[in-house]
Order: sequence, then structure tokens, then C-alpha cells
Amino acid sequence: MQLRNHLKTIHHHKMEVMKNCFRVKMYGQGLLHDLSKYHPVELIPGGKYFQGDRSPNAAEREEKGYSAAWLHHKGHNKHHWEYWIDFSPTERRMAGAPMPTRYVLEMVCDRIAASKTYKKEAYTDASPLEYYEKSRPYYMIHPETDRLLRELLTMLAQEGEEKTFARMRRLLGESRREALRKRLPDCVNAKLDKVWIKR
Repeated sequence: MQLRNHLKTIHHHKMEVMKNCFRVKMYGQGLLHDLSKYHPVELIPGGKYFQGDRSPNAAEREEKGYSAAWLHHKGHNKHHWEYWIDFSPTERRMAGAPMPTRYVLEMVCDRIAASKTYKKEAYTDASPLEYYEKSRPYYMIHPETDRLLRELLTMLAQEGEEKTFARMRRLLGESRREALRKRLPDCVNAKLDKVWIKR
């Protein structure tokens, strides 16, 4: 069992995601990201199947036909599109529900960090998009979530981290304002419009 190496890897990954989230001003999500990886259901298989160049969940899945660690992880972390799969009353089948913007942004931060963790020196800003394009045909992801995720990963590949994180901060601000609007009466929203237009 390589539990020590697995702990080093998940700690390194968590720190990378936290840095990314902080750049987007998602402080709470950065601090709380992937805490479930320290739960025994995820930690023990992580040590047992650790390889260093890919997720231990893949090795567990190959041996057992499923990954108990992954099933636990995706059920406890809203930044994974798999968390949002539900029965669609319109399509009458299982389908991806739209993810709130802040979790899509955390997913981008996670994908950048994971690519850096596993690809090491071979990492480029195109790596997260390349991985997504390779895996996308197998995903049950909502079209809106797919569009935003692809937009941000493409921007990263073409324009780099600075512009991408700036765009993510703007998206986060817009989604927070929209959430606030839904909770406030129209008269307050009208006054806020005047303030936000001036900014």
C-alpha cells in the first residue's frame, strides 16, 4: 500500500485547486475542495491502488468493475458533473442537470490542477481541454454545463490562465448578482441596477 504517496498527491492536488479557486475569489470552495478524499472509503483504496500517473479510482475500477471510492467521491462533491445526474421528466431518462456556475468554475480549477498533478512537466494550458475532448463522448453532462466548461477550457488553451481566471471571476460575480436578484423585491432590484450600471 502506498498510502503516504497517495496522501502527498491528494494534498498537492488540493493545494493547487485551492490556489486556483482563490484566484477566482471562491475562498470557501477552495478550502473545502475534495475533503471527502480523506474519508476512509476513499483514502484506503487510494493508497491501495496508487500509481502516481493516474487516478487510483481507474485501477480500482479495472480490478472490481466499479470504484467504491469514486462512487463516494462523486456523491459528496458538487463540482463533478456526475453529482448532477438525475431522472429528467422531459426526456424520460437519466440525464445531466444544469450545474450552478460556481461548481462549473470549481470543476475548471479542479481539471487544471489534476492535469498539472498527473502530467507534471508535460503539462500545457491545452492539457485540460485535450483530456475533456477525449473523455466527453462518454459523459452524461447537461448541454449548458458542457458549453460553459468547453468555453473556459478552450479559452485556457488559447489565451492562458490570466485571461481565463479573469473571465471566471466575472462569471462568478454575474451568478452571485443573479442569485441575489432572485431573493430581492423588484423595487430593490431597480435601485441595484442603477448602482451596477455605474460600476
